[in-house]
Amino acid sequence: MDRYPMPELKDLPEDMRQRILEVQEKSGFVPNVFLALARRPAEWRAFFAYHDALMLKETGSLTKGEREMIVTATSAANQCLYCVVAHGAILRIYEKKPLVADQVAVNYRKADITPRQRAMLDFAMKVCLRSHEIDDADFAALHPHGFDDEDIWDIAAITAFFGLSNRMASFSNMMPNPEFYLLGRIPREKKS
Repeated sequence: MDRYPMPELKDLPEDMRQRILEVQEKSGFVPNVFLALARRPAEWRAFFAYHDALMLKETGSLTKGEREMIVTATSAANQCLYCVVAHGAILRIYEKKPLVADQVAVNYRKADITPRQRAMLDFAMKVCLRSHEIDDADFAALHPHGFDDEDIWDIAAITAFFGLSNRMASFSNMMPNPEFYLLGRIPREKKS
């Protein structure tokens, strides 16, 4: 990322530094998004608060894998390299399918996913590309797949939030960490 230099971890407010260190401990590296957005602490906090509200919530019928599937498919439509690579890695891990992220990013209609997930992505892509065309028929198409109106809100909110994220990553030239490319593709070494 050369357009906006990333701040040093040591220079960040304590709450942000602590969160970043927790992520590093869990993943083994600091995803670039954490430092790239940290140049503006108030915006960083708001961004990650909304991210967590959408992606880590315990209610609703969307799985963590399905949430990542939405991010991967819509980020591909928005041509966001960072989000496709980073969230594709997380998708592979959650779904335990090493090929699914590539399939979803290139053409989710031919991906090895369920009819429910395909319907979910049809809706997410419409929100992503033509939200002004959403009507009652789009809701009706999701209900038989077990999505209620709150789930549909989640699909739309995830799509919209990552539309913001995609644009921030793209304009700032945020690049995926090299570690993301292999995550979920090869078995992790077990810690002894």
